[in-house]
Amino acid sequence: MTETVTAPSLRPDRLPGLECLAPLTGDDVWLQDALLGPFSDDILEYLALARTTGGPVLDLGAGAGRLAVPLARQGFTVEAVDRDRSSLHRLLDRSCRLGPQVRDRITATPADMLRLRLRRPYQLALMAGSMIAAVPPWSRPRVLREIAGHLGPRGALAFDYTAHDAMGLAEHPHRVWSFEVPRFDGITERAVARQDFDPVAMRERIAYVIERSEPASSRAALVTTDKWIVNSLDLHRDLRAAGLRVADERQYRLDEWTRSVLLVCRADA
Repeated sequence: MTETVTAPSLRPDRLPGLECLAPLTGDDVWLQDALLGPFSDDILEYLALARTTGGPVLDLGAGAGRLAVPLARQGFTVEAVDRDRSSLHRLLDRSCRLGPQVRDRITATPADMLRLRLRRPYQLALMAGSMIAAVPPWSRPRVLREIAGHLGPRGALAFDYTAHDAMGLAEHPHRVWSFEVPRFDGITERAVARQDFDPVAMRERIAYVIERSEPASSRAALVTTDKWIVNSLDLHRDLRAAGLRVADERQYRLDEWTRSVLLVCRADA
């Protein structure tokens, strides 16, 4: 039997855990911003955290520099790590346009987080935009240990993720959402996102069907992303095993099944 799902229309500031972890093109920058959760969207919060820890900053899953470039503009040395070279090229192009005082503070490192090998200490490590959901549960302890082992004195790891209610996953494994993407360039963009959860495998797939309309033309695009469902109890266990303690935890309820969570972790003394 085929399940028919109605797509509720959402305000873009209430998207329930629809962050995309797949590499995006320059055409998708507006969509990417709309998909960000309340914590990953708050650049000022991450800037304030960097001011308390100092630099250098490690930005894991940096993409096209949404955080790395503002941090460099504020005087921080940043290593931006991403597996997608085209995103890093856009990051460097953007930093070059802002001048050598910004470009010279950024090191772009093409690397997969799952094979992360760090070579220097950092005062702040970031995994914004629910990047922790890109790491398989069996790889997460090693990745966290690698980060913890390279935090300087009073350094911190900060990341956000989406916490899903277990009963909600079981009762509503297929969800469809419709929303308009805020743009300010004369293009109208609407998206329909279908979330498919596998609570047994702890996997999630999202397919975004995007329609972009201009006065003289329109075009469609399809983007998909795969994520791991983050179990909060398992995550806290992995943090403790890596020698990290949660110094600050904040939560924001997105809907009846979904919360956005921000964790700031410090290395054990």
